[in-house]
Amino acid sequence: MIANPVPGGAAALVSRASEPEFAAWRRNIVRLGGCSNPIHLVGTATVFDTTTGAALLSYGSDVYGGRLLTACGNRRATVCPACSALYRADTYQLVRAGLVGGKNVTEAVSGHPRVFATLTAPGFGPVHTRRERDGLVRACRPRRPGECCPHGRPVGCRTRHAVDDPRLGEPLCPRCYDYAGAVLWHAYAGRLWHRFGLELRREVARRAGLSRTEFGEVARLSYTKVAEYQRRGLVHFHGVIRLDGPDGPDSPPPGWATTALLAAAVAVVARRVRLTPPGADVVGPRELRFGGQVDVRPVTSYRGDAGERPASAGAVAGYIAKYATKGAESAGAVDGRIYDARDMVMLPVRAHVLRMIGTCWWLGGLAEFEPLGLRRWAHMLGYGGHFSSKSRRYSTTLTALRQARADHRAEQQRASLGLADVPTVTVGDWRYAGRGYSPAGEFLAASVREGGGRHGA
Repeated sequence: MIANPVPGGAAALVSRASEPEFAAWRRNIVRLGGCSNPIHLVGTATVFDTTTGAALLSYGSDVYGGRLLTACGNRRATVCPACSALYRADTYQLVRAGLVGGKNVTEAVSGHPRVFATLTAPGFGPVHTRRERDGLVRACRPRRPGECCPHGRPVGCRTRHAVDDPRLGEPLCPRCYDYAGAVLWHAYAGRLWHRFGLELRREVARRAGLSRTEFGEVARLSYTKVAEYQRRGLVHFHGVIRLDGPDGPDSPPPGWATTALLAAAVAVVARRVRLTPPGADVVGPRELRFGGQVDVRPVTSYRGDAGERPASAGAVAGYIAKYATKGAESAGAVDGRIYDARDMVMLPVRAHVLRMIGTCWWLGGLAEFEPLGLRRWAHMLGYGGHFSSKSRRYSTTLTALRQARADHRAEQQRASLGLADVPTVTVGDWRYAGRGYSPAGEFLAASVREGGGRHGA
């Protein structure tokens, strides 16, 4: 049974099944693997023999029931579960290739020093949290009874919060919470990571007894990272950082390069980097930095024991790929842009998230903060950076993985047409004609998603 049935979808599908072009229409939808919001194209395409220039085959959108459907390709699971699953799989392959090789990356990379680092956001005020120790849930924030903040709110909380407690992530006192600081930290988080990368190169060079120029001649730092929203509405960065030779994964690192040296440098630099945002005369002076909780673990090529500190390559790749398809909605925000302040009245969000959105809107309207585009990123609570990114020579690229998949499908199509041994090129003229499904199409796509469908040929 379909979990989210489309009203009238079953009846519309039965009616559509009696039409002559039903098979082509159905194939057009099924091949998308359950994409939630496909793009419609109309036009024609011709397959040419590249040797003779002869036209071997021509077809148009009428072959697909009037319109050719292509997947939306959205990475976010809340927008399109099918396309995000494909994005997650590609991200997994990209991250894993940079750890153990494959996808045109040498397997020798598995012997290079690499760590899995988590860089947290700082605190902007105490929030309700769930604490566990030795399998037991502890009190949220135990303090002496009667202690209150300047606004008369208790500074502690002795509740042992359940996993689904709606208070988790909410400030103990919203008036004490530094919302302006939290929003500005989000706005500069991407730049803070960039500064971290620059300082990390300097620190590794210093520990190796090299100048920055000398370091670039013998070694290179590569990384891939993902941003994960926490319940309190702030992102953490999880990243793989690797030390290579000067030409990237294909060149061995110098003899002084060790995992211990890299891990120590990451921990030191994460606590050192600072940025000063503008607008001190409006919201007061701020010094933006990462949080004090920095976790750095060596990455191994094996799974290891459950209680072991090193992280396996597969587990790390899966972790980063998982969060590459999530956004601010995992912190209780919305997944669509806010265009007018009046829209905030009806947002289905909790109080803390609404205050962060409101702060983005307020700061975004001031001249000092206009370059940050805070109103544009209000639905992301001020964070406008990339959710997943990598340095140029970490491993393969998402574009290369998608092209390999497209080439494979093209080979399958040529084989089905009897053109496997003929060098061909396809020239098409396609135009945008809308997006989405009819009730019958949505019902069919939902059934494909329920069946765990994949993007077909």
